[in-house]
Amino acid sequence: MTQAYRHGLEKNAANYQPLTPITMLARSALAYPEHTAIIHGNQRISYAQFYARARQLASKLAAAGIGPGDTVSVMLSNTPPMLEAHYAVPMVGAVLHCINTRLDAGIVAFQIDHAESKLLITDREFAPVMKEALTQAEAAPIVVDYNDREFPQAGDALSDLDYEAWVSGGDPDFAWRMPEDEWEAISLNYTSGTTGNPKGVVYHHRGAALMCYANVINTGMGKHPVYLWTLPMFHCNGWCFPWSLSTVGGTHVCLRWVRAKAMYDAIADHGVTHISGAPIVMATLLNAKDDERRSFAHQVAFNHAAAPPPIAVMDAMGDAGFKLTHLYGLTETYGPATVNEWNPEWDNLDKAARGAKKARQGVRYHALEDLTVLDPETMARVPADGETLGEVMFRGNIVMKGYLKNEEASAEAFRGGWFHSGDLGVLHPDGYIQLKDRSKDVIISGGENISSIEVEDVIYKHPAVAYCAVVARPDDKWGETPCAFIELKPGTEATKDEIVNWCLERLARYKAPRHVVFAEIPKTSTGKIQKFKLREMAKDA
Repeated sequence: MTQAYRHGLEKNAANYQPLTPITMLARSALAYPEHTAIIHGNQRISYAQFYARARQLASKLAAAGIGPGDTVSVMLSNTPPMLEAHYAVPMVGAVLHCINTRLDAGIVAFQIDHAESKLLITDREFAPVMKEALTQAEAAPIVVDYNDREFPQAGDALSDLDYEAWVSGGDPDFAWRMPEDEWEAISLNYTSGTTGNPKGVVYHHRGAALMCYANVINTGMGKHPVYLWTLPMFHCNGWCFPWSLSTVGGTHVCLRWVRAKAMYDAIADHGVTHISGAPIVMATLLNAKDDERRSFAHQVAFNHAAAPPPIAVMDAMGDAGFKLTHLYGLTETYGPATVNEWNPEWDNLDKAARGAKKARQGVRYHALEDLTVLDPETMARVPADGETLGEVMFRGNIVMKGYLKNEEASAEAFRGGWFHSGDLGVLHPDGYIQLKDRSKDVIISGGENISSIEVEDVIYKHPAVAYCAVVARPDDKWGETPCAFIELKPGTEATKDEIVNWCLERLARYKAPRHVVFAEIPKTSTGKIQKFKLREMAKDA
């Protein structure tokens, strides 16, 4: 093997730099300093200001002793501080931990402790939950209070450190730190905890940077797109779009709450070109009242994930001016890692055949090296017949580093040199994949993962319950909602409302079952509950 291309051609500072999404913001601030980067209420922030604000926050983090490998947690909605944190935290080598704002205090406390959070930025809207979480947690992070000036909240301040005052005292010319290695952690995102406590998924700078390119390509973004934030930024770092938009000088339109009127106003007033979200966002738009709607002449690209919505919903969205692109991924793949690349020839198919094509998850993202369906035992590819079930598996640079402090789970997830998604699917003759079931029985409701096991554990604690099983029930608005099947103990009674209230007292609201069926639960001869039968029953519940 010749050595001519190896000796004297080594990496050096001139020809090699670690990949990081931070450089995207620096470039846009240079190329488009006066272009609007962020819209929030009446607030307008240019790219020059955005970059300066991120550096100010980074300088304050550094002054507070936050450095490489430290965790900064944030409990924020889709507001400017969340965008600023996505750049400022990695600017000092720290790791950004975005907390799901819908979680209960116990899970939040677990995450703060597991992540060893050194500093917490929290919005007053979530003060009640955060106050309780900080009481339960062993960690004692520095707390910074954010009071949204555009949309003031009634919650109490949990700290004397006011975010705006604190950041304004920072250095806008702060010399931020490039990662020494692009494999360094950039963010931490927790799974829904399908078995036991949630697992901490660690992203690296390289994957986040590559997602910047992959997102803008796969969602058809040109220069200066206008992106409406309906997708929570705490979810897989907003599918990495807080970083991706800087690649093309895009405008972030913040949306504190997903409401029909606010979305239509943003589309009409700001010329929104792109939206990402779950089927619940579609339902909100389509079910808007007449006085909430606004007309707009342009077409809006809508990137949707989670369970595919019914064909009627997809058609209605098209009629309303939205062009749909179906994406699929997991927390462990930085959000979307597949795209249903649409073949124009499919437009000529009949409605049923066209709908079948739309329901598929598709092919790999540009930043993913391989995607397929394998037999999880033999690790052999399943036949591309659209029928043989296997496990969907991923391989590439947009697969997580692993699970924080959980080597066993990481090794199992990467067994055989592939990331095991836990999702069951088929491989079609044209190479497109399609999901058929979820081996972990996760329910995806409004884009949020709900562990059926977690809900079942709560229901089983009710004194009248002998057996229970929770499965997904199709829902036009939420995509899926939990449906609980319950067998009562002899001589006991319970009502649907009693079971639902029992769950509401012990779970986050979105996890509580919306449907409760009292019936004999089908089981195998060995007593194993047959959930596949319950899923069919749930459709008629």
